[in-house]
Amino acid sequence: MTDPTPADEAPVCSSRGCRAPASWALRWNNPRLHTPDRRKTWLACPAHRGSLGDFLDARGFLREVAALPTSHTLEA
Repeated sequence: MTDPTPADEAPVCSSRGCRAPASWALRWNNPRLHTPDRRKTWLACPAHRGSLGDFLDARGFLREVAALPTSHTLEA
């Protein structure tokens, strides 16, 4: 999981040990613990999108994968 990111910093991948900028939001919930409308979010860089998604999908937790919106403060 990632810590909250200040508005002026790029979101970081949730994969353990990865500090790459995140490009994807993997929205999930554990139906044993969460109501159907509750979503938790893991962030993923392109290199970890598949492995994080596979981990959640294998457990039946993955609900949605969406590209992160581009932040205007991060554009050059």
